[in-house]
Amino acid sequence: MQTLNVGAGRTDEEYRAAEEQRRAELRSDSHTDANYFFVAAGLAALGTGLLPIQLLLPIRLNFAVGIGAFELFGFYGRALLRASPLLGLGAAAAWVLILVGLGLAARKGYRWAFLAGVVLYGADMIALMITFSWLSIGVHAFFVYKWFQGQAALRDLKEAQVSP
Repeated sequence: MQTLNVGAGRTDEEYRAAEEQRRAELRSDSHTDANYFFVAAGLAALGTGLLPIQLLLPIRLNFAVGIGAFELFGFYGRALLRASPLLGLGAAAAWVLILVGLGLAARKGYRWAFLAGVVLYGADMIALMITFSWLSIGVHAFFVYKWFQGQAALRDLKEAQVSP
Protein backbone atom coordinates (compact mmCIF):
# COMPACT_ATOMS: atom_id res chain seq x y z
CA MET A 1 0.00 0.00 0.00
CA GLN A 2 1.49 3.28 -1.09
CA THR A 3 0.83 6.46 0.87
CA LEU A 4 0.97 10.02 -0.26
CA ASN A 5 2.23 12.74 2.09
CA VAL A 6 4.20 11.19 4.90
CA GLY A 7 2.02 10.73 7.95
CA ALA A 8 -1.21 11.44 6.12
CA GLY A 9 -2.23 7.80 6.20
CA ARG A 10 -4.16 7.99 2.92
CA THR A 11 -3.69 5.91 -0.14
CA ASP A 12 -3.39 7.51 -3.55
CA GLU A 13 -7.00 6.61 -4.32
CA GLU A 14 -8.25 8.12 -1.08
CA TYR A 15 -6.26 11.27 -1.75
CA ARG A 16 -7.63 11.57 -5.30
CA ALA A 17 -11.19 11.02 -4.06
CA ALA A 18 -10.73 13.68 -1.36
CA GLU A 19 -9.34 16.13 -3.91
CA GLU A 20 -12.21 15.46 -6.31
CA GLN A 21 -14.67 16.02 -3.47
CA ARG A 22 -12.94 19.31 -2.64
CA ARG A 23 -13.14 20.44 -6.28
CA ALA A 24 -16.84 19.52 -6.41
CA GLU A 25 -17.48 21.56 -3.25
CA LEU A 26 -15.60 24.55 -4.69
CA ARG A 27 -17.63 24.35 -7.92
CA SER A 28 -20.84 24.17 -5.90
CA ASP A 29 -19.81 27.11 -3.72
CA SER A 30 -18.98 29.31 -6.72
CA HIS A 31 -22.25 28.34 -8.41
CA THR A 32 -24.22 29.24 -5.27
CA ASP A 33 -22.40 32.56 -4.94
CA ALA A 34 -23.08 33.31 -8.62
CA ASN A 35 -26.81 32.97 -7.95
CA TYR A 36 -26.60 36.06 -5.75
CA PHE A 37 -26.26 38.13 -8.92
CA PHE A 38 -29.82 37.14 -9.80
CA VAL A 39 -31.03 37.99 -6.30
CA ALA A 40 -29.34 41.39 -6.62
CA ALA A 41 -30.94 41.91 -10.03
CA GLY A 42 -34.38 41.13 -8.62
CA LEU A 43 -33.90 43.46 -5.68
CA ALA A 44 -32.62 46.17 -8.00
CA ALA A 45 -35.71 45.77 -10.16
CA LEU A 46 -37.87 46.15 -7.06
CA GLY A 47 -35.93 49.11 -5.70
CA THR A 48 -35.83 51.04 -8.95
CA GLY A 49 -39.49 50.56 -9.78
CA LEU A 50 -39.07 48.25 -12.76
CA LEU A 51 -41.31 45.77 -11.01
CA PRO A 52 -44.36 47.73 -9.91
CA ILE A 53 -44.89 45.78 -6.69
CA GLN A 54 -46.12 48.96 -5.01
CA LEU A 55 -49.32 48.67 -7.02
CA LEU A 56 -50.08 45.41 -5.22
CA LEU A 57 -48.61 46.08 -1.79
CA PRO A 58 -48.57 49.50 -0.15
CA ILE A 59 -44.91 49.23 0.93
CA ARG A 60 -41.83 51.14 -0.07
CA LEU A 61 -38.81 48.90 -0.71
CA ASN A 62 -36.22 51.29 -2.09
CA PHE A 63 -35.01 52.23 1.40
CA ALA A 64 -33.48 48.74 1.75
CA VAL A 65 -32.57 47.86 -1.81
CA GLY A 66 -31.60 51.22 -3.21
CA ILE A 67 -28.95 51.74 -5.85
CA GLY A 68 -26.56 54.53 -4.88
CA ALA A 69 -25.97 55.76 -8.41
CA PHE A 70 -29.72 56.18 -8.95
CA GLU A 71 -30.19 57.92 -5.62
CA LEU A 72 -27.47 60.44 -6.50
CA PHE A 73 -28.94 60.87 -9.96
CA GLY A 74 -32.32 61.47 -8.35
CA PHE A 75 -30.84 64.25 -6.23
CA TYR A 76 -28.79 65.98 -8.90
CA GLY A 77 -30.69 65.10 -12.06
CA ARG A 78 -34.24 65.57 -10.88
CA ALA A 79 -35.09 68.04 -13.65
CA LEU A 80 -33.75 65.67 -16.31
CA LEU A 81 -35.77 62.77 -14.89
CA ARG A 82 -38.94 64.85 -14.89
CA ALA A 83 -38.38 65.81 -18.51
CA SER A 84 -37.60 62.25 -19.59
CA PRO A 85 -38.88 59.61 -17.14
CA LEU A 86 -37.96 56.81 -19.54
CA LEU A 87 -34.31 57.70 -19.04
CA GLY A 88 -34.49 56.52 -15.43
CA LEU A 89 -36.29 53.31 -16.36
CA GLY A 90 -33.78 52.64 -19.14
CA ALA A 91 -30.85 53.10 -16.77
CA ALA A 92 -32.53 50.82 -14.22
CA ALA A 93 -33.13 48.18 -16.89
CA ALA A 94 -29.47 48.42 -17.98
CA TRP A 95 -28.36 47.95 -14.35
CA VAL A 96 -30.53 44.84 -13.99
CA LEU A 97 -29.34 43.42 -17.32
CA ILE A 98 -25.70 43.96 -16.32
CA LEU A 99 -26.30 42.03 -13.10
CA VAL A 100 -28.03 39.20 -14.96
CA GLY A 101 -25.18 39.08 -17.48
CA LEU A 102 -22.58 38.96 -14.71
CA GLY A 103 -24.58 36.20 -13.04
CA LEU A 104 -24.63 34.12 -16.22
CA ALA A 105 -20.89 34.61 -16.71
CA ALA A 106 -20.17 33.77 -13.07
CA ARG A 107 -22.23 30.57 -13.30
CA LYS A 108 -20.11 29.53 -16.28
CA GLY A 109 -17.03 29.88 -14.09
CA TYR A 110 -15.62 33.22 -15.17
CA ARG A 111 -13.80 34.76 -12.22
CA TRP A 112 -13.80 38.23 -13.81
CA ALA A 113 -17.60 38.35 -13.45
CA PHE A 114 -17.32 38.04 -9.67
CA LEU A 115 -14.60 40.69 -9.58
CA ALA A 116 -16.65 43.02 -11.78
CA GLY A 117 -19.59 42.61 -9.40
CA VAL A 118 -17.38 43.41 -6.42
CA VAL A 119 -16.07 46.56 -8.13
CA LEU A 120 -19.53 47.63 -9.34
CA TYR A 121 -21.21 47.22 -5.97
CA GLY A 122 -18.17 48.57 -4.11
CA ALA A 123 -18.38 51.78 -6.13
CA ASP A 124 -22.12 51.91 -5.61
CA MET A 125 -21.57 51.58 -1.87
CA ILE A 126 -19.61 54.84 -1.98
CA ALA A 127 -22.60 56.56 -3.56
CA LEU A 128 -24.82 55.05 -0.88
CA MET A 129 -22.51 56.40 1.81
CA ILE A 130 -22.93 59.88 0.36
CA THR A 131 -26.72 59.53 0.57
CA PHE A 132 -26.60 57.91 4.05
CA SER A 133 -28.55 54.82 2.97
CA TRP A 134 -27.19 52.58 5.71
CA LEU A 135 -29.51 49.62 5.21
CA SER A 136 -28.73 49.57 1.49
CA ILE A 137 -25.02 49.67 2.33
CA GLY A 138 -25.50 46.53 4.42
CA VAL A 139 -27.31 44.76 1.58
CA HIS A 140 -24.57 45.79 -0.86
CA ALA A 141 -21.86 44.62 1.58
CA PHE A 142 -23.53 41.21 1.78
CA PHE A 143 -23.45 40.84 -2.00
CA VAL A 144 -19.83 42.03 -2.20
CA TYR A 145 -18.89 39.46 0.43
CA LYS A 146 -20.67 36.60 -1.36
CA TRP A 147 -19.15 37.55 -4.72
CA PHE A 148 -15.70 37.78 -3.15
CA GLN A 149 -16.24 34.27 -1.79
CA GLY A 150 -17.28 33.12 -5.28
CA GLN A 151 -14.16 34.41 -6.95
CA ALA A 152 -12.02 32.92 -4.17
CA ALA A 153 -13.68 29.53 -4.74
CA LEU A 154 -12.91 29.75 -8.46
CA ARG A 155 -9.31 30.74 -7.70
CA ASP A 156 -8.94 27.76 -5.33
CA LEU A 157 -10.58 25.50 -7.90
CA LYS A 158 -8.08 26.59 -10.54
CA GLU A 159 -5.19 25.96 -8.15
CA ALA A 160 -6.61 22.54 -7.21
CA GLN A 161 -6.86 21.53 -10.86
CA VAL A 162 -3.26 22.56 -11.53
CA SER A 163 -1.78 20.62 -8.63
CA PRO A 164 -1.26 16.88 -9.20
